[in-house]
Amino acid sequence: MLNESWPADLGPVICVVGARPNFMKMAPILRAFSAHHPALPTLLVHTGQHYDRDMNDRLFVDLRLPHPDINLEVGSATHAVQTAEVMRRFEPVVDAQRPSCVLVVGDVNSTLACTLVSAKKEVPVVHVEAGLRSYDRAMPEEINRVLTDQIADRLYTTERSAQANLAREGIAEERVCFVGNVMIDSLLSNREFAHSPTKTLQMAGVDPAVLDDPRGYGVVTLHRPSNVDRAEQLAPLLSVLREVSEQLPLVFALHPRTRANIDRFGLGELLASPRIVLLPPQGYLEMLGLLAGAKLVLSDSGGLQEETTALGVPCLTIRENTERPITVEQGTNTLVGCDPQAIRKGVAEILSGTGKTGRVPELWDGRAAERIAADLSQWLLARHARRGS
Repeated sequence: MLNESWPADLGPVICVVGARPNFMKMAPILRAFSAHHPALPTLLVHTGQHYDRDMNDRLFVDLRLPHPDINLEVGSATHAVQTAEVMRRFEPVVDAQRPSCVLVVGDVNSTLACTLVSAKKEVPVVHVEAGLRSYDRAMPEEINRVLTDQIADRLYTTERSAQANLAREGIAEERVCFVGNVMIDSLLSNREFAHSPTKTLQMAGVDPAVLDDPRGYGVVTLHRPSNVDRAEQLAPLLSVLREVSEQLPLVFALHPRTRANIDRFGLGELLASPRIVLLPPQGYLEMLGLLAGAKLVLSDSGGLQEETTALGVPCLTIRENTERPITVEQGTNTLVGCDPQAIRKGVAEILSGTGKTGRVPELWDGRAAERIAADLSQWLLARHARRGS
């Protein structure tokens, strides 16, 4: 029988966040750790990889996420420089805190950087959202995912296909635990707080009447370098979005990278339509409200593939591959690549009522974080007992 209280000599779980998607995953985990008996002591470290201070503050408030205990304030840089700087600043934190483990989520540079530091310090690494694969090594996130999973001691997966991916890479089954999707925990717990599209547009100074179309409205996000960093790739995508807007209005939440490239390439005229609403990056509750009310979503985001599947909203993913195949196999997601004709076809099917309906995948039930807390507590306490015997 394991102790019902946390051992005084067993350090905290260092929980690492670095970029926007991490916040949505970490919020339910911290709540579950606090509510578990015995409660898991935690230390929240923000690497500062996501450096928009205003957006950071909004996300912490929206998600009811406690402000970080430590902010490394790394900021933006190349992949190599950013990863190295996170490692340099995170190492003293590990030395000072003597954690029971380091928990990382997702696939951003901070995830890999903190994993490497922990492994060198012989501190167990716990990876939430393990085993996802696009099999596209041109994506920096894919490199981060593969390396983190090889090093991690405890791996929590969101879908069963992830287990097969890990097995092919030689990762022992006993290191892996299927728990479901913490992103969906956040979505379900926050849906009642989501801002209405009308409120979001009014706050942005836009007349919400633009969305009064019998066909509904669409939501657009684009940010991946492969889509937005070259004019010859970006221009056709913006042109087809202009065409789609003639069928139903679009709300386009513009990533700073995308906005800068539109300006740099002189492509702004392609979006100069009263049927296209251009917004700055939105807070979590604003975006959740927009997604929940949408007729369709066009995006190259990983997280939106999952959220639209959970919401039952058709999603056309502007990528050639996905690390979240369950959203295609079971959910509402369709890969259309960068092909304008495939995008037109996908939109036509959705508007005609013949698009995907999908279903919510297994264990996307809002309780993934609870399962992580239960398993990790047991794993850490058992490990502590073995080391003490």
